[in-house]
Amino acid sequence: MSETITAISTPPGEGGIGIVRISGDESENIMRRMMKNHPDFIEPRHAYFGKVVVDSSKENSEVIDEALFLFMKGPHSYTGEDMLEIQAHGSNVSLRKILNAVLACGSENVRMAEPGEFTKLAFLNGKMDLSQAEAVIDIIKAKNDISFEIAQSQKDGRLSLFIRSIREKLLDILAQMAVHIDFPDEDEENTGTENYDLTVNELSSLEKDIEKLIGTASIGKIAKEGIRAAIIGKPNAGKSSLMNAVLGEGRVIVTDVPGTTRDTVEETASLGGMPVVLVDTAGLRDTDDKVEKIGINRSMEAAASADIVILVTDGSEKPDEEDEKLISTVKDIDPEHVILVINKEDLGNHYEREIESIVRRYISNYTVIITSLIGNAAVDAAVRISDTVGEILKYKNINIRESNIISSQRHLDLLYNALNNINECIEMIKNGEPVEVAELSAHYAYEELGRIIGEEIEDEVLDTVFSKFCLGK
Repeated sequence: MSETITAISTPPGEGGIGIVRISGDESENIMRRMMKNHPDFIEPRHAYFGKVVVDSSKENSEVIDEALFLFMKGPHSYTGEDMLEIQAHGSNVSLRKILNAVLACGSENVRMAEPGEFTKLAFLNGKMDLSQAEAVIDIIKAKNDISFEIAQSQKDGRLSLFIRSIREKLLDILAQMAVHIDFPDEDEENTGTENYDLTVNELSSLEKDIEKLIGTASIGKIAKEGIRAAIIGKPNAGKSSLMNAVLGEGRVIVTDVPGTTRDTVEETASLGGMPVVLVDTAGLRDTDDKVEKIGINRSMEAAASADIVILVTDGSEKPDEEDEKLISTVKDIDPEHVILVINKEDLGNHYEREIESIVRRYISNYTVIITSLIGNAAVDAAVRISDTVGEILKYKNINIRESNIISSQRHLDLLYNALNNINECIEMIKNGEPVEVAELSAHYAYEELGRIIGEEIEDEVLDTVFSKFCLGK
């Protein structure tokens, strides 16, 4: 008899419902032991309501809770094995008592599940391939609609289908190469250069398909981790006011005292439909204050690692040497895009032209927003910044709902390995290397692609993948 595993599948804390999950041959027996007045015949995929007890064979057994019992017969279950879910009240005390009772009423074959072990069983039992299994944890950890849609697409098998189609084409090419190796003199008129050119063309087509997929990794990274936008400017220019306006809440302290923000403050918002990590930084200026200097250094580090810099300036004051120094610093860190916010339009003095004149000397790729970060104007500025971020990201030009998007570093590394092997194969053929040598590189590419979906995968890799999962999944 194989081992039966169990775990609490819902997160810690209070909730309306909590679930204890069991998978393995003991599942049905555990239901009979723990459900008071259980039916003689337990029909799979039917919910039964009853009292959860420590041992139903004992007349006065302790009642733990009331719950729904849902038994699923393998292979028609998530793991492909017999499964049981006990859906009780979402109390940590209740769930832990149920879990302990499960472990106690089962035989020595019942044990606590390891992180991700239920999904690992689903993979090992052929319910899903490895890329689909990895998508499960991405669905759980999704922080926005886009990352959720990408993960759901992979869970549905879109990436798997693409990888399998590439591998099938590679397999055909490997078969053609095998013919050249085994029968080098057969049909001499049609072998040699003509067939080699055909093989190169077929490999080049696969090369382009893989390159296109690799090109989506930047979108996958942004969807998963968020694009970084650093808000920088001189003290009291309005950086914290801008961040609060974009977040729609008073997250950052705002005063008219320069140097209030002494360190970077990070928050995530959805701008232009994408997750954006906003970094409010300390005001950049020359100072003798040691603490403020540390904050300024961290601000420059944040700006240097940002994809977008939101440069906030004071449009009510004539720009000086410090403004020029700040703007030239932005040029040195070279972000993908700069959003220039000229603030304090309400104060009457307007130096927009002077500020833009300096910006144009150092920065070519920027968008300007003239505003006042108070009242309704601040809300309008937040909307315009959100729209601008959306426009900046549009150049990626990828339809998330219709495209395969790579969001896993493991997948990306394997795709690069496969691409390099195909490149090697093409170059060997072009250089007249023996076919059997070139065939090895094509075979390695086939294997690397197989590792994405879990074929020819090492146990150590599986352990690493599933160790990222939570208990109960």
